[in-house]
Amino acid sequence: MPDARRATDRTRAAVLGSPIAHSLSPVLHRAAYAELGLDAWSYDRFEVDEAALPDFLAGLGPQWAGLSLTMPLKRAVIPLLDEVSDTAAAVEAVNTVVLTEDGRRTGDNTDVPGMVAALRERGVETVDSAAVLGAGATASSALAALARICTGEITAYVRSAARAAEMRQWGERLGIGVRTADWADAARALRAPLVIATTPAGTTDALAAEVPERPATLFDVLYEPWPTALAARWSAHGGAVVSGLDLLVHQAVLQVERMTGRSAPLVAMRRAGEGALAAR
Repeated sequence: MPDARRATDRTRAAVLGSPIAHSLSPVLHRAAYAELGLDAWSYDRFEVDEAALPDFLAGLGPQWAGLSLTMPLKRAVIPLLDEVSDTAAAVEAVNTVVLTEDGRRTGDNTDVPGMVAALRERGVETVDSAAVLGAGATASSALAALARICTGEITAYVRSAARAAEMRQWGERLGIGVRTADWADAARALRAPLVIATTPAGTTDALAAEVPERPATLFDVLYEPWPTALAARWSAHGGAVVSGLDLLVHQAVLQVERMTGRSAPLVAMRRAGEGALAAR
Protein backbone atom coordinates (compact mmCIF):
# COMPACT_ATOMS: atom_id res chain seq x y z
CA MET A 1 0.00 0.00 0.00
CA PRO A 2 1.33 3.52 -0.76
CA ASP A 3 2.84 5.57 2.06
CA ALA A 4 0.11 7.52 3.88
CA ARG A 5 2.26 10.66 3.54
CA ARG A 6 1.13 10.77 -0.08
CA ALA A 7 -2.15 12.25 1.18
CA THR A 8 -0.31 15.54 1.72
CA ASP A 9 1.82 15.74 -1.39
CA ARG A 10 -0.07 14.03 -4.22
CA THR A 11 -3.25 15.66 -5.39
CA ARG A 12 -4.66 14.35 -8.68
CA ALA A 13 -6.53 11.22 -9.76
CA ALA A 14 -9.07 10.47 -12.47
CA VAL A 15 -11.08 7.88 -14.34
CA LEU A 16 -10.36 7.26 -18.03
CA GLY A 17 -12.44 5.52 -20.65
CA SER A 18 -14.65 5.90 -23.68
CA PRO A 19 -17.51 6.60 -23.21
CA ILE A 20 -16.94 8.05 -19.76
CA ALA A 21 -19.69 10.61 -19.08
CA HIS A 22 -21.82 8.01 -17.24
CA SER A 23 -19.10 7.01 -14.76
CA LEU A 24 -19.93 7.21 -11.05
CA SER A 25 -16.26 6.99 -10.07
CA PRO A 26 -15.85 10.77 -9.52
CA VAL A 27 -18.82 10.75 -7.14
CA LEU A 28 -17.39 7.86 -5.11
CA HIS A 29 -13.80 9.06 -4.95
CA ARG A 30 -14.72 12.67 -4.18
CA ALA A 31 -16.96 11.45 -1.36
CA ALA A 32 -14.00 9.52 0.04
CA TYR A 33 -11.70 12.54 -0.16
CA ALA A 34 -14.30 14.71 1.62
CA GLU A 35 -14.78 12.16 4.39
CA LEU A 36 -11.02 11.73 4.83
CA GLY A 37 -10.31 15.45 4.83
CA LEU A 38 -8.13 15.24 1.72
CA ASP A 39 -8.95 18.78 0.64
CA ALA A 40 -5.97 19.00 -1.72
CA TRP A 41 -7.09 15.99 -3.73
CA SER A 42 -9.11 16.17 -6.94
CA TYR A 43 -10.68 13.43 -9.04
CA ASP A 44 -11.81 14.01 -12.63
CA ARG A 45 -13.01 12.07 -15.66
CA PHE A 46 -11.39 12.09 -19.09
CA GLU A 47 -12.63 10.73 -22.40
CA VAL A 48 -9.66 8.62 -23.52
CA ASP A 49 -9.68 5.80 -26.06
CA GLU A 50 -6.99 3.22 -26.82
CA ALA A 51 -5.26 5.40 -29.38
CA ALA A 52 -5.01 8.39 -27.04
CA LEU A 53 -3.93 6.45 -23.94
CA PRO A 54 -0.11 6.44 -24.48
CA ASP A 55 0.06 10.21 -24.90
CA PHE A 56 -2.23 10.80 -21.95
CA LEU A 57 -0.01 8.71 -19.68
CA ALA A 58 3.13 10.36 -21.01
CA GLY A 59 1.74 13.77 -20.10
CA LEU A 60 1.09 13.03 -16.44
CA GLY A 61 3.17 15.01 -13.97
CA PRO A 62 4.36 14.20 -10.44
CA GLN A 63 1.11 15.49 -8.91
CA TRP A 64 -0.73 12.42 -10.21
CA ALA A 65 -1.39 9.62 -7.70
CA GLY A 66 -3.56 7.22 -9.67
CA LEU A 67 -6.04 6.37 -12.39
CA SER A 68 -9.19 4.31 -12.61
CA LEU A 69 -9.71 2.65 -15.98
CA THR A 70 -12.86 1.48 -17.66
CA MET A 71 -13.51 0.08 -21.11
CA PRO A 72 -11.81 -0.05 -23.55
CA LEU A 73 -8.59 0.57 -21.66
CA LYS A 74 -8.32 -2.29 -19.17
CA ARG A 75 -6.24 -4.48 -21.47
CA ALA A 76 -4.75 -1.77 -23.67
CA VAL A 77 -2.91 -0.21 -20.72
CA ILE A 78 -0.94 -3.32 -19.78
CA PRO A 79 2.00 -2.83 -22.22
CA LEU A 80 2.33 0.75 -20.97
CA LEU A 81 2.93 -0.22 -17.33
CA ASP A 82 6.10 -0.96 -15.38
CA GLU A 83 4.46 -3.59 -13.19
CA VAL A 84 1.18 -5.52 -13.06
CA SER A 85 -0.25 -7.31 -10.03
CA ASP A 86 -0.84 -11.05 -10.09
CA THR A 87 -4.60 -10.51 -9.99
CA ALA A 88 -4.58 -8.16 -12.97
CA ALA A 89 -2.27 -10.45 -14.91
CA ALA A 90 -4.49 -13.46 -14.25
CA VAL A 91 -7.51 -11.83 -15.92
CA GLU A 92 -5.53 -9.64 -18.35
CA ALA A 93 -7.38 -6.56 -17.11
CA VAL A 94 -6.14 -3.50 -15.21
CA ASN A 95 -8.72 -1.12 -13.75
CA THR A 96 -6.36 0.70 -11.39
CA VAL A 97 -3.02 2.39 -12.01
CA VAL A 98 -0.99 3.67 -9.07
CA LEU A 99 1.57 6.32 -10.00
CA THR A 100 4.64 6.83 -7.84
CA GLU A 101 6.70 9.97 -7.50
CA ASP A 102 9.56 8.45 -9.46
CA GLY A 103 7.25 7.93 -12.43
CA ARG A 104 6.59 4.20 -12.09
CA ARG A 105 3.19 2.90 -13.17
CA THR A 106 1.77 -0.13 -11.35
CA GLY A 107 -1.39 -1.79 -12.63
CA ASP A 108 -3.86 -3.64 -10.44
CA ASN A 109 -7.36 -5.08 -10.64
CA THR A 110 -9.77 -4.20 -7.84
CA ASP A 111 -12.82 -5.68 -9.58
CA VAL A 112 -11.92 -9.21 -8.48
CA PRO A 113 -11.38 -8.52 -4.77
CA GLY A 114 -14.27 -6.03 -4.98
CA MET A 115 -16.60 -8.83 -6.04
CA VAL A 116 -15.39 -11.03 -3.19
CA ALA A 117 -15.84 -8.18 -0.68
CA ALA A 118 -19.34 -7.37 -1.96
CA LEU A 119 -20.39 -11.00 -1.56
CA ARG A 120 -18.85 -11.31 1.90
CA GLU A 121 -20.71 -8.19 3.00
CA ARG A 122 -23.92 -10.10 2.21
CA GLY A 123 -22.75 -13.16 4.09
CA VAL A 124 -21.52 -15.20 1.13
CA GLU A 125 -18.13 -16.51 2.22
CA THR A 126 -18.00 -19.79 0.26
CA VAL A 127 -20.28 -21.72 -2.09
CA ASP A 128 -20.06 -25.29 -3.32
CA SER A 129 -21.10 -24.40 -6.88
CA ALA A 130 -21.94 -21.33 -8.94
CA ALA A 131 -23.28 -20.19 -12.31
CA VAL A 132 -22.06 -17.32 -14.49
CA LEU A 133 -24.36 -15.73 -17.05
CA GLY A 134 -22.33 -14.31 -19.94
CA ALA A 135 -18.77 -14.54 -21.17
CA GLY A 136 -17.41 -11.02 -21.60
CA ALA A 137 -14.65 -9.16 -19.79
CA THR A 138 -16.62 -9.00 -16.53
CA ALA A 139 -17.19 -12.76 -16.68
CA SER A 140 -13.45 -13.40 -16.49
CA SER A 141 -13.28 -11.27 -13.33
CA ALA A 142 -16.24 -13.23 -11.97
CA LEU A 143 -14.36 -16.47 -12.54
CA ALA A 144 -11.33 -15.07 -10.74
CA ALA A 145 -13.54 -14.09 -7.80
CA LEU A 146 -15.15 -17.52 -7.78
CA ALA A 147 -11.70 -19.10 -7.73
CA ARG A 148 -11.39 -17.61 -4.24
CA ILE A 149 -14.78 -18.66 -2.83
CA CYS A 150 -16.23 -21.56 -4.84
CA THR A 151 -15.21 -25.06 -3.82
CA GLY A 152 -17.00 -26.94 -6.59
CA GLU A 153 -18.16 -26.72 -10.19
CA ILE A 154 -18.74 -23.45 -12.01
CA THR A 155 -21.06 -23.42 -15.01
CA ALA A 156 -20.93 -20.60 -17.54
CA TYR A 157 -23.95 -20.02 -19.78
CA VAL A 158 -22.90 -18.56 -23.13
CA ARG A 159 -24.23 -17.93 -26.63
CA SER A 160 -21.52 -19.41 -28.85
CA ALA A 161 -18.95 -22.15 -29.05
CA ALA A 162 -16.19 -19.54 -29.27
CA ARG A 163 -17.32 -17.91 -26.03
CA ALA A 164 -17.56 -21.33 -24.39
CA ALA A 165 -13.97 -22.09 -25.35
CA GLU A 166 -12.83 -18.74 -23.96
CA MET A 167 -14.50 -19.38 -20.61
CA ARG A 168 -12.95 -22.84 -20.33
CA GLN A 169 -9.56 -21.32 -21.13
CA TRP A 170 -10.03 -18.73 -18.40
CA GLY A 171 -10.85 -21.55 -16.02
CA GLU A 172 -7.64 -23.34 -16.91
CA ARG A 173 -5.61 -20.19 -16.38
CA LEU A 174 -7.23 -19.61 -13.00
CA GLY A 175 -6.91 -23.24 -11.94
CA ILE A 176 -10.65 -23.89 -11.63
CA GLY A 177 -13.07 -26.21 -13.38
CA VAL A 178 -15.47 -24.39 -15.67
CA ARG A 179 -18.26 -26.23 -17.44
CA THR A 180 -20.07 -24.41 -20.24
CA ALA A 181 -23.70 -24.63 -21.29
CA ASP A 182 -25.84 -23.05 -23.98
CA TRP A 183 -27.63 -19.81 -23.19
CA ALA A 184 -30.91 -21.48 -24.15
CA ASP A 185 -30.60 -23.47 -20.92
CA ALA A 186 -29.78 -20.45 -18.74
CA ALA A 187 -32.92 -20.89 -16.62
CA ARG A 188 -31.15 -23.86 -15.03
CA ALA A 189 -28.53 -21.48 -13.68
CA LEU A 190 -31.04 -19.82 -11.40
CA ARG A 191 -31.06 -22.79 -9.00
CA ALA A 192 -27.34 -22.47 -8.23
CA PRO A 193 -26.23 -21.33 -4.73
CA LEU A 194 -24.69 -18.28 -6.40
CA VAL A 195 -25.57 -16.77 -9.78
CA ILE A 196 -23.40 -14.01 -11.23
CA ALA A 197 -25.03 -12.12 -14.11
CA THR A 198 -22.41 -10.30 -16.19
CA THR A 199 -24.47 -9.48 -19.29
CA PRO A 200 -25.60 -6.09 -20.70
CA ALA A 201 -28.88 -4.45 -19.70
CA GLY A 202 -31.94 -6.35 -20.85
CA THR A 203 -30.16 -9.61 -21.59
CA THR A 204 -31.48 -11.48 -18.56
CA ASP A 205 -34.99 -9.95 -18.51
CA ALA A 206 -36.55 -13.06 -20.05
CA LEU A 207 -35.14 -15.16 -17.21
CA ALA A 208 -37.09 -13.25 -14.54
CA ALA A 209 -40.14 -15.45 -15.06
CA GLU A 210 -37.98 -18.52 -14.34
CA VAL A 211 -36.78 -17.50 -10.87
CA PRO A 212 -37.44 -20.39 -8.45
CA GLU A 213 -39.58 -20.02 -5.34
CA ARG A 214 -36.63 -19.98 -2.95
CA PRO A 215 -33.62 -18.60 -4.82
CA ALA A 216 -30.23 -18.30 -3.12
CA THR A 217 -27.94 -15.39 -4.08
CA LEU A 218 -27.86 -13.30 -7.26
CA PHE A 219 -24.96 -10.99 -8.05
CA ASP A 220 -26.09 -8.77 -10.93
CA VAL A 221 -23.20 -6.54 -11.99
CA LEU A 222 -25.47 -3.86 -13.48
CA TYR A 223 -26.35 -0.74 -11.50
CA GLU A 224 -28.23 1.29 -14.09
CA PRO A 225 -31.06 0.72 -14.73
CA TRP A 226 -31.75 -0.81 -11.34
CA PRO A 227 -33.26 -3.09 -10.34
CA THR A 228 -33.07 -5.29 -13.38
CA ALA A 229 -36.12 -7.44 -14.06
CA LEU A 230 -34.18 -10.46 -12.84
CA ALA A 231 -33.03 -8.76 -9.63
CA ALA A 232 -36.53 -7.47 -8.87
CA ARG A 233 -38.10 -10.90 -9.27
CA TRP A 234 -35.27 -12.47 -7.26
CA SER A 235 -35.87 -10.09 -4.36
CA ALA A 236 -39.63 -10.62 -4.56
CA HIS A 237 -39.04 -14.35 -4.07
CA GLY A 238 -36.90 -13.70 -1.00
CA GLY A 239 -33.48 -14.25 -2.53
CA ALA A 240 -30.38 -12.24 -1.63
CA VAL A 241 -29.28 -9.74 -4.27
CA VAL A 242 -25.87 -8.10 -4.67
CA SER A 243 -25.90 -5.19 -7.11
CA GLY A 244 -23.49 -3.60 -9.51
CA LEU A 245 -23.39 -0.59 -7.20
CA ASP A 246 -22.12 -2.87 -4.43
CA LEU A 247 -19.33 -3.96 -6.76
CA LEU A 248 -18.59 -0.42 -7.90
CA VAL A 249 -18.32 0.84 -4.33
CA HIS A 250 -16.15 -2.02 -3.07
CA GLN A 251 -13.72 -1.82 -5.98
CA ALA A 252 -13.56 1.97 -5.56
CA VAL A 253 -12.81 1.53 -1.85
CA LEU A 254 -9.78 -0.53 -2.80
CA GLN A 255 -8.73 2.04 -5.40
CA VAL A 256 -8.89 4.87 -2.87
CA GLU A 257 -6.80 2.86 -0.43
CA ARG A 258 -4.16 2.03 -3.03
CA MET A 259 -3.92 5.62 -4.26
CA THR A 260 -4.01 7.44 -0.91
CA GLY A 261 -2.66 4.94 1.59
CA ARG A 262 -5.68 5.63 3.81
CA SER A 263 -8.60 3.42 4.84
CA ALA A 264 -11.55 4.30 2.62
CA PRO A 265 -14.99 5.26 4.01
CA LEU A 266 -17.28 2.57 2.58
CA VAL A 267 -20.50 3.95 4.05
CA ALA A 268 -19.95 7.49 2.80
CA MET A 269 -18.99 6.27 -0.66
CA ARG A 270 -22.05 4.03 -0.95
CA ARG A 271 -24.32 6.82 0.24
CA ALA A 272 -22.88 9.14 -2.41
CA GLY A 273 -23.34 6.54 -5.14
CA GLU A 274 -26.93 5.85 -4.16
CA GLY A 275 -27.68 9.56 -4.14
CA ALA A 276 -26.15 10.09 -7.57
CA LEU A 277 -28.12 7.20 -9.07
CA ALA A 278 -31.36 8.42 -7.50
CA ALA A 279 -30.81 11.85 -9.05
CA ARG A 280 -30.44 10.50 -12.58
